Amino acid sequence: MNKNTKWYVIKTVTNKEKKCKEFIDFEINNSQLNSHVNQVVIPLEKTFHIRNGKKVATERNHYPGYILVEMNPMILGEMMTMLKGVNYVSGFLGGNGKTPVPLRDSEVLRILGKMDELANADETILDKYFVGETVKLIDGPFNSFVGKVTDVNEDKMKLKVNVKIFGRETPVELKYSQVTKDD
Repeated sequence: MNKNTKWYVIKTVTNKEKKCKEFIDFEINNSQLNSHVNQVVIPLEKTFHIRNGKKVATERNHYPGYILVEMNPMILGEMMTMLKGVNYVSGFLGGNGKTPVPLRDSEVLRILGKMDELANADETILDKYFVGETVKLIDGPFNSFVGKVTDVNEDKMKLKVNVKIFGRETPVELKYSQVTKDD
């Protein structure tokens, strides 16, 4: 972190953070404040889901409704004025709307550290499975079979599923990626 800059939090409309960041970046470049603003960041994490038998990556905002900006505190007034004209932005967080309070260094390190941790994390699939739930097998020798979950091991991301094979219930151990929720 640069000693001449501080991190501030901008409040936005939830689910409009990316659009807000685009507007803010555009306004910063337009008003030539880019020499005083180091970065505008949306804390995102990558998540994975199984959809139609395929693993799909999506990004999820770790702090919905907020964008972080690292800037020189000397331009705070100009930034506040500029943000008033940006769609979906309600202003800075803290300071009762008058003088925003910058984040403490420890808060910034925690947030940025969490972002790095999430970026480097193993692929995690967000779909949760429960005992008694019906799932469809999408991979392996029993592709397109339907079965009931009898055991869930979230740590190993594996399921035990009872599948009817030749009229008999047979337990099969499967990875999360081999099944999808039966709709």
